[in-house]
Amino acid sequence: MNEFCWMDVKTRDVPGVAAFFGAVLGWRFAVDENDPRRATKIYLDGYPIGGVSDLSDPIYPPGTPPHVAYYLAVDDADRVTGAAVANGAELVVRPFDAGDQGRMATLVDPGGAAFSPWQAGTFAGWRHPGLAHAPARMMLACNDPERSRAFYRTVLGAEPRSAEFVRTPDVAETGARWEAILQTRDPGSVAARARTFGGGACVRSDAGSGQPGGPVLRLTGPDGLAFQMRPVID
Repeated sequence: MNEFCWMDVKTRDVPGVAAFFGAVLGWRFAVDENDPRRATKIYLDGYPIGGVSDLSDPIYPPGTPPHVAYYLAVDDADRVTGAAVANGAELVVRPFDAGDQGRMATLVDPGGAAFSPWQAGTFAGWRHPGLAHAPARMMLACNDPERSRAFYRTVLGAEPRSAEFVRTPDVAETGARWEAILQTRDPGSVAARARTFGGGACVRSDAGSGQPGGPVLRLTGPDGLAFQMRPVID
């Protein structure tokens, strides 16, 4: 519980996103034949690490910006949603059942970062064995890390596991956001592949730069979808 467990990449350029992150990170995008909805999922070494949604689908309101939605494992989605709203969060999507897979809602925390509580049914989320280029930790880029930390501690009863709260200089421009931190054994090669492939960038990031292991990179792909990259520490 209280750990991020899934991501849903929402984009208007599914082929471009799949090609870029496949070439740079080794992610594989494929339809899940065992899913009645035939949803496209992201795999790494055979392990599912996320899903993909096409924002051109009519279910999304016009103008919905490309983004990555992150799901936070909870024991009771309705209780967490109520507690979040009572503590200043904005309710975007009320709790609903996603078939028999689980129950979820979508909220924006008081600092402006979106998140989705996920109460598992038949699907608990990613279960990869610490793979490089898979989500390893989460970072909340925000204006007031202590305020955000206190919000999640109050709503969940504890801070989200494997999460960092970081004040970043670009929040005023880009807004508060959760981003996945992906570990890599060769940051230079990731950056080189991003330059070679085109359609994205991999640059040094100030966010989380105080962590051990060398410089932190921010990998941005098509549609502005971004992830933090951090060297693996053995």
